[in-house]
Amino acid sequence: MDPKLTQILVCPFCKGPLLYDKKKKELFCKRDKKAFSVIDEIPDLVPDEARDLSDEELEQKLK
Repeated sequence: MDPKLTQILVCPFCKGPLLYDKKKKELFCKRDKKAFSVIDEIPDLVPDEARDLSDEELEQKLK
């Protein structure tokens, strides 16, 4: 994923920054604990398609 793109994308829920998880190929919001898939370099930021992150999973992503 293009680093410039990740700098301008925001969470559709809180409008906060999104972080990129290269391993899982998804963007995530640590504030809302939501993950958004990235398919063929295209982020899917549709709120209804976001995946909830558990506290443990979020902690792993932030390491």
